[in-house]
Amino acid sequence: MEELDSPETREWVAEERSLTAKVLSGIPERAALRRRLTQLWNFPHYGLPIKRGARIFFRKNDGLQNQAIYYVQDREGDASDEAHATGDEALGSGNERLAIDAKNMASGSPPRVLFDPNALSADGNIALTETSVSDDGSLLGYGLASAGSDWNEFHVRDVISGKDREEVLRWVKFSGMAWTKDNHGFFYERYPEVPKGDKLFGKLSGRSMHYHRLGTPQAADPLVFELPAHPEWIFSGETTDDGRYLVISIEQNGRIENAIDVVDLQDPANPRIDAPRTELLGAFDARYSLIGNEGATFYFFTTRDAPTGRIVAIRLGDPSPKDWRTVVPASSDSIEDVVLAGHRLVVLTMHDVASRLAVWSLQGEALGEIALPGPGAVSGLSGQPDSPELFYGYSSFLVAPSIFRRDLGSGTDTVYQQARNAFDPARYVTEEMFYRSKDGTRIPIFLTHRRGLERDGRAPAWLYGYGGFDISLTPQFSVPALVWLELGGVYAQANLRGGGEYGEAWHLAGTKERKQNVFDDFIAAADWLVAQRLTSRDRLVIDGRSNGGLLIGAVINQRPDLAAVALPAVGVMDMLRFHTFTVGAAWVSDYGSSDDPAGFKYLRAYSPLHNIQVEAKYPPTLIVTGDHDDRVYPAHSFKYAAAMQAAVAGRSDSGPVVIRIDTNTGHGGSSGSSPVSKTIDEWADRMGFAVHYLAAGAVRVPEEWAR
Repeated sequence: MEELDSPETREWVAEERSLTAKVLSGIPERAALRRRLTQLWNFPHYGLPIKRGARIFFRKNDGLQNQAIYYVQDREGDASDEAHATGDEALGSGNERLAIDAKNMASGSPPRVLFDPNALSADGNIALTETSVSDDGSLLGYGLASAGSDWNEFHVRDVISGKDREEVLRWVKFSGMAWTKDNHGFFYERYPEVPKGDKLFGKLSGRSMHYHRLGTPQAADPLVFELPAHPEWIFSGETTDDGRYLVISIEQNGRIENAIDVVDLQDPANPRIDAPRTELLGAFDARYSLIGNEGATFYFFTTRDAPTGRIVAIRLGDPSPKDWRTVVPASSDSIEDVVLAGHRLVVLTMHDVASRLAVWSLQGEALGEIALPGPGAVSGLSGQPDSPELFYGYSSFLVAPSIFRRDLGSGTDTVYQQARNAFDPARYVTEEMFYRSKDGTRIPIFLTHRRGLERDGRAPAWLYGYGGFDISLTPQFSVPALVWLELGGVYAQANLRGGGEYGEAWHLAGTKERKQNVFDDFIAAADWLVAQRLTSRDRLVIDGRSNGGLLIGAVINQRPDLAAVALPAVGVMDMLRFHTFTVGAAWVSDYGSSDDPAGFKYLRAYSPLHNIQVEAKYPPTLIVTGDHDDRVYPAHSFKYAAAMQAAVAGRSDSGPVVIRIDTNTGHGGSSGSSPVSKTIDEWADRMGFAVHYLAAGAVRVPEEWAR
């Protein structure tokens, strides 16, 4: 089944698609759920703006467009003169925050479409991925991906004319576009041309960094950096805002720590691309992330001597740790993001999974917090070192995404954009609670449900988890969760070890030989929901995607009785061979490797594919994958589905197990390239499957949703 194009695999896929279509067609609730999902999805929402020169750039989706459109706005005057409603005035307090009556754009000419990916394909399967605007705001570098693939083609568009230049850069994956200050070109990373048969799913190796000068063919792009002795290592480059330096971050396979090299480009107006490279932080002893610089002083986030992170100033000529200056010290709250704006540091931290924002001087003085509308998630920060204008996104489980603008000079906040849809948040409440895992560790869990919910075990519950790769599950807005709430359900999100919610120690506690902690945390969450009478075993749905799909596969092997329905999506299911496919080798840092005898032992102990129990009573299970998923190879789900189906074959007390194999679709979810229509279809199928196989009467889909 690893040979996806073999006749046997193609025949198996066709038969599986036919079986799944038959099963799903027998679920009458799907049509009504799709209709309600579509209604609640249909609202304008915006991406975080960035400012370049005298222009603002942002993404916007009117609601049901398959792909968001990229806009540009020419600004007139200083946006700080605008008088919008303040965040507190507009949003109120607690879970009752309502819509905003405020101007939605800063002063200037009306926004105009700069790039509409929907015009490229009728089904929305060509997505705008990477975007990078030149320093003067005159050029847009952008990436395009087809059918959900992670492979990109890079192009350049003139902002004034709206026309593309001749540039087409190929064999690009997981790369940004780091413009030089002269606006004549950018650094990027690529891979060697892959043989035709391996184009989509070939193992990644031989990454290299190049500089592309506008108007020249890709074949002429000079090599800037490579690691031929370590062909599977990952590295990326970014230029500093002053245009003086190229900063290269290098990551080894199997380690979360990275190294930092610096190239002095010397004259920003005429950068020297072939300048020598200097090792700045080469010990691979911690995580380092560039925030910005002022002259030869660089500001880095680091976990060195700080598991939750701290911010340090490092002089280019004095990189020894003894010469570092701590600007923002470590605390019990983990640092999630930092931006250098207005010659200040704006620091996003996480306190018991809820976002906090604070401002610090470059000298290390705390300048105060930025008040947020309530417990929720800040989705991103956007600012420039020499401008006091800061943009940040905010949402919660019940509050649609908002974009705020902060004047760091005056300290005032204004609402820049506010999304609204047809959902009434006033009827629901979110509460954060804590439960104990198997080893006694205190685990946070968010519960969202209708007000006045009776804890009698009769409510259906949807439990979502991830637990890996230092990724934090934040309390942010999700349309499918809203539909579940309207069905009378409890939406539960557990913050498992392996994520980044409490810093590096929390992350490491869910990696490699400690991965069982993640499964124990999730199992304990499900048991706690039942013990608290928030739901019952026959009304519980468990859901996870990607690393979370692995989570669901492992959990139902260990506890087949845990829930009524299991929904593993695009999961890493073969833990003995994951590192041999596409970008899988990069995951060794979290999982370990079966090439190592100790790694083989603990991976074999939980690998979903290798621990299926023929005698177990498995819950109804809907597996999801995409035929173009070149991040988590579809063979993971293929092999797992076949083995699960063999285990439940001929048994009326186990399953059913079906696999939904979408066409022209990739990894979905966080990859951000799936068309909205396909995303809604997938959610209607998954939610319909869940509703159908819960206990009789657990969920009633309103009749009016079908009309």
